[in-house]
Amino acid sequence: MKVVSLTAAAVVSLLGIGSVVQAEDAPTVIGNVAAVSDYMFRGLTQTWGHPAIQGGADYTNPNGFAAGTWASSISDRSYPGGSMELDLYASFGRPIDEDWSWRIGLYGYVYPGADLDEANLQSRSFNTLEANVALTWRQFTLKYNRSLTDYFAADKEQGYDGDTHGTGYLQLDAAFPLSDVWSLALHAGHTHYAARLATALGNGARDASYSDYSATVKYQFATHWSVSAGVTRATDEAFYRHVSSFVDASDTRDTGGTRGLVMFQGTF
Repeated sequence: MKVVSLTAAAVVSLLGIGSVVQAEDAPTVIGNVAAVSDYMFRGLTQTWGHPAIQGGADYTNPNGFAAGTWASSISDRSYPGGSMELDLYASFGRPIDEDWSWRIGLYGYVYPGADLDEANLQSRSFNTLEANVALTWRQFTLKYNRSLTDYFAADKEQGYDGDTHGTGYLQLDAAFPLSDVWSLALHAGHTHYAARLATALGNGARDASYSDYSATVKYQFATHWSVSAGVTRATDEAFYRHVSSFVDASDTRDTGGTRGLVMFQGTF
C-alpha cells in the first residue's frame, strides 16, 4: 500500500514530495523502480512474506502541487483475486520558512480484480481513499492520514461491529544523512481502527489497532541506484500473529511481527 515500504522512502513519496525540483521555474517528473524482499505497509506484509516488484512516477510543480502513481505486486492470500496494488495520489504544500513546511493531499489505493467474492464472501472491494495532512520541520515529518472510505474492506461483512471509515494513521518520520552516500531513516506510526470485531478471536483479541516501527539504512552506490536494508516491527501480535489466508484458511501467517527487509531501487 503505497510506495516502497522501507520507512521514510515510502513516506516521502506518500507526501508527494519524492521528486525534488531541480529548477525552481520548471516542473519535474521522476520515475522509480524497485525490488523488495517483502512489501510491508504500515508494518504488515502485503505479499505474504514474499518479494515484490514495484514502480511509479512522481510529478512536482514549483507552485506546490504534486501528483503521482505507484504500483506493487501483492498476494492474493490477503487480496483474493488480486495481484497488483495501484496507488494514485495528489497533494499541495508550501514552505512556511527555511525550516518548516506543510502539505495536504489525497491518496487512493486500488486493487484491480481483488474482491471478497473471490473468497466466497459477500462482494466487497478493497479500494480505499485517504486524506492526509503533514507538517515538516527540517528532517522530521509528522503526518496524519484518515480514511474517507471503509479501511481496506474492513466492515460489518468482515465481522466488525461497524464501518471503518474514519480509521486514522499517525506517523512520525525522520531522515538523517550519514555521509554523501549513506543515510538513515526512522519511522514510528499508529493505526487506530474506527471499529472492533463484533466477536473476539479465539485468543480474545477484538481491536485491530496497532503501532509499527522501523529503521532503514540506505546506500547510494550509483547516481540512479541504491540499496537499502531495514528492520520493521508491528505490535498487537494477538491480532496479527495467526492471520488466515483468504485462499486457504489453514494457511496462516504472522503478517506483522518483526522482520528484516532489503530493497534495490532505481530513480530516473
